Order: sequence, then C-alpha cells, then structure tokens
Amino acid sequence: MAALDLQPKLMVGEGWGDFALLDCGHGRKLESYGKHRFIRPEPQAMWSPRQAEWKADGEFVPGSDEDGGGRWQFDGPVPRDGWELGWNDVRFTASCTPFRHLGFFPDMAPVWDWMGGQLAGRTDAATLNLFGYTGVGTLALSDYGPVTHVDASKKSVAQARANAALSGMEQRPVRWIVDDAAKFAAREVRRTKRYDGIILDPPKFGRGPEGEVWRLEESLPGLIADCGKLLTAESRFLFLTVYAVRMSSLAIAGLLAEALAHLPGTIEHGDLAIREAGPDGRVLPTAIFARWSNPA
Repeated sequence: MAALDLQPKLMVGEGWGDFALLDCGHGRKLESYGKHRFIRPEPQAMWSPRQAEWKADGEFVPGSDEDGGGRWQFDGPVPRDGWELGWNDVRFTASCTPFRHLGFFPDMAPVWDWMGGQLAGRTDAATLNLFGYTGVGTLALSDYGPVTHVDASKKSVAQARANAALSGMEQRPVRWIVDDAAKFAAREVRRTKRYDGIILDPPKFGRGPEGEVWRLEESLPGLIADCGKLLTAESRFLFLTVYAVRMSSLAIAGLLAEALAHLPGTIEHGDLAIREAGPDGRVLPTAIFARWSNPA
C-alpha cells in the first residue's frame, strides 16, 4: 500500500538560460523569455516588488472576471507568430497566447527533471501525458521510451508536433492524440493498457473536442481512479499538478492515496514554485502538486 507522507514538499525551479523570473510583487510578475520581457498577473505575489520600475515588451492585463479574460498590451516588438526557446535538448516556440501564458509552463521544469530521475537508465518506459498541451514534457519523457500525448485541443497537439520537429525529435516514439483526457483514460482501462508513468496537468475548467465539459472538482476523482488502474506494482510514477483553485495539496494527495492503495511506493505533495533570479531570490509559489513514486 502506498504510504502518504503528510509533510508538504517544495519543488523550486531556478530558471535557466531562456527563462527567468526577474521580479514579482503587488500581484504581478516580471519574466524574461529569451530576449523578451513580459509582465503577467500573479495573485500569490503578495509582497512588494524589489524594482521601482519594470520595463517589458508586453503586459497581460486581466479582465474584470477573476476566472479569466484579459488582453495583451505591447510596448516592444514581439513576434506574433512566436520565437524559439529551449529547455535542455527540447526546442519549442513561445508565443503570447490569449490565456495569459507563453505557450509552456516554466515552473514545470523541476517536474520534468524529477520524472527523468524516476526513469533513469530506461529506454523502454511507456508513459502517458494527459492534458499534454504543447509537448515540452512529452519530448522530455521521450528520452526514456514511448510516450502517449493526449490533449483536447487540435491546435495544441499540432504545436506539440511542430515542437518535436523543431527539436529534431519527430522520429521519437510519440503517439499524438486529440481526445478528451477522461474518455481516453477510461478507454485505456477497458483495453487493459498499462503505463510506467503518468503525468497530468488538468485545467480548472475545459471542454473536450466533442463538447465534453471538464470541471476539476467534479471530474478529477474519476480520472485519477482510472489512472490508478493504468499503473502496476512495476510502474514508476504519477505526477498531478493543479493550478488556480482553492484546494490543498493534501486534498489531492488523499485522492491519490485512495486510487493507488493497491500499489507500493510513496505519495508526496506540496507546492511548485519559481525562484527569482539573483542573490537572495524570493520563492514564488505557482501551483500545488501530488506525486506517487515507486523506486526500482
């Protein structure tokens, strides 16, 4: 039976050559993405910024609805069709999306490293990336074996495939699937499919390609239950991240503990965060996570 560690953990991204958190405070953050700088809302930056003034190429100004909306305002030349960035060997296109982010989630970098650590030495590990978005995590996992990448957005899957080509990884063993994540997982259970690792990064709200409605609090328990059926005692990990909800990491860890009670290993939980660049950089929390690991 998987043991639940009640003590929360912290997974902190330090930034890298193509990304840095430069400053944050008063509900906003200043970041660099390659040669471009952007300001975006960040409710968890409750303290004061360290710099008196921020200079950026663009800023996302949120709408009046706290659940979404808003628009970009540009003060510098930003390529509307995106620009190339990289993380380790993975290359991808960053762009200013209507959803306030830049086409990937930099706070996931320590998660990609952690998954690689769980699969170290493997070249045959079958993994599943649900809500795979633009595929940076998928391409990182493809170092260790075949990956099934699932996202409800045809546009996101097309961008993920383009990122694979940009990285010179188009021949990697990746299945690119446009589908509703919950429906796909349920079908995989019926097919008695099994995976060595699963990562899922569900939104608070979303719609599948056929209008399926996803509401996190209602839909997540069933999906996690199905994910538990796709893992065996020989599997290595499951990693779940949750953004922008009034929920404790201990709550989602408890959900994993129920679904994975038939497995050995350990369940941990805590915060994802990014550290500001420079000496004495502050740590900005961005999401909560729960993870199951089963070392060889």
